Amino acid sequence: MKAIVYTRHGLPIDDPESLVEMELPQPVPAGRDLLVAVKAVSVNPVDTKVRNGMPTTEPRVLGFDAVGTVTAVGDGVTLFKEGDAVYYAGSLVRPGSNAQFQLVDERIVGRKPRSLDDAHAAALPLTTLTAWELLFDRLKIVEGGNEGEALLVIGAGGGVGSILVQLARKLTKLRIIGTASRPETVAWVRELGAHDVIDHGKPLAPQLEALGVAQVDHVISLTHTDEYYEQIVEILKPQGQFGLIDDPKSLDATKLKRKAISLHWESMFTRSTYQTPDMARQHDILDRVADLIDDGTLRTTLGEHFGTITAENLRRAHKLIESHKAKGKIVLEGF
Repeated sequence: MKAIVYTRHGLPIDDPESLVEMELPQPVPAGRDLLVAVKAVSVNPVDTKVRNGMPTTEPRVLGFDAVGTVTAVGDGVTLFKEGDAVYYAGSLVRPGSNAQFQLVDERIVGRKPRSLDDAHAAALPLTTLTAWELLFDRLKIVEGGNEGEALLVIGAGGGVGSILVQLARKLTKLRIIGTASRPETVAWVRELGAHDVIDHGKPLAPQLEALGVAQVDHVISLTHTDEYYEQIVEILKPQGQFGLIDDPKSLDATKLKRKAISLHWESMFTRSTYQTPDMARQHDILDRVADLIDDGTLRTTLGEHFGTITAENLRRAHKLIESHKAKGKIVLEGF
């Protein structure tokens, strides 16, 4: 089968050897695995982080988000059958989706939204799972609840922010304040449902005060957390909640003690990496989100379509991700 791989970590993305096309054996499903013929993928910051930071002794297939068709199943599969259209975000510890075929555990797979084509569906899984787990599993926000509370989302125009803003607006009563710095991302965040948008390139507290918000109940930081950390501690209410997904070089948690602020670190890959007892919750979340997409409650977050799944197009996608200027998700489709 055709696959896009890296064989040497840390190469600059402009180097043609940073991602290359290769023929690999087609895998065979066993146990709870599905064999999926991949139709479309999207690219996430984790792709670039793995390519840059994870050494490999053999060709490694990147790619997490995928949409495809189940072509074979393992003998322990109960949730899907051959021919089912599915979407999922994969696992850090298994070969990825930038290949014609991929094995994936059925417990982290959902049914593809019927109302979306492959490309638009591929934009959703990883960021949706991250956003859902942040809101409802980590911060324990209550569906239909939290009226009178304010949530600040730093980096609201990116992939996770684009779906998180929608989930918070449609499924809770929170006041959502997003941050964005460019006119197009400000408009995007408003369109997705934020009540207010402020500029993360300027001090946050004065902008919140101008909105009549002295402090917020919850902060979710999706990017450059180390740059905003002091401000986050300042603008959070006593006993507030702070969630994040990125990897600051250091984070002095003692600064949270005075206000008894709780810290919540989200990693969407925890359940699949450690095979947690509740691993199948990701299957349930993806199915629920498919229903919310199909009934018009949520919308896809596709930002740009970069063409077919080739080494050259994936290098272009990685380069845009590394520029931190992507709006929504970057999708590729077909081999």
